[in-house]
Amino acid sequence: MSSTNKPILKHFCFDLDGTLVDSNKTIYEATAYSLDKLGIDFNVDEELFALKIGQHFNDIFTAFNIDVPDFEKFISIYKENYFKQMEYSSIYNGVDETLSELKNRGVKISLLTTKVQDQAEKIIDHFKLRQYFDLIMGRRDGIVYKPSPEPLLAICKELNAGLNNTLMIGDTELDIQCGKNAGTFTCGVLYGYRTRELLEIEKPDFLIESINQILSLNHYQ
Repeated sequence: MSSTNKPILKHFCFDLDGTLVDSNKTIYEATAYSLDKLGIDFNVDEELFALKIGQHFNDIFTAFNIDVPDFEKFISIYKENYFKQMEYSSIYNGVDETLSELKNRGVKISLLTTKVQDQAEKIIDHFKLRQYFDLIMGRRDGIVYKPSPEPLLAICKELNAGLNNTLMIGDTELDIQCGKNAGTFTCGVLYGYRTRELLEIEKPDFLIESINQILSLNHYQ
């Protein structure tokens, strides 16, 4: 792509799981533990489960025909157990350096995840990434989650960031759909939990194989 075709990006909005943090096994183990505590069978293959990461648990359970009568109880157990499984999670190579470089360039950096707000913040703090973010948007009461554009529009409004200067970056169809629904540029990452084929269906503006490639997408006037 020539520099004249590159957008002028002043705001980078990142998904969390599968984009900044490789957390598949943590999510899988915490889910299995929590369902077991509720006496619910969980026999889903780990790789198949990964293809649903990023979706709300209600949608994941529906996809796998898992009946969870007391969903709030599940979430309570899950949140408590999640951080006992953090040994299985790590940030992807290049995340720290890439966020640091973006910060040095003076652009806005935000996080948009379907994880609840307090859990999202704890994960960011666990990996010592807080200093890079201007705003962390987890799932909040009254705000529809991805692929609705609502949370991304709320982020842009709070950061006074133009939609045509914003890039939504994520590893799932939900991230790309969210960005497109909001009217921003979109970037799919190929190292996360979806295949290239699934992401290409969504027609993101960019596809990258490693997070540091995000640094070459911007055009500066």
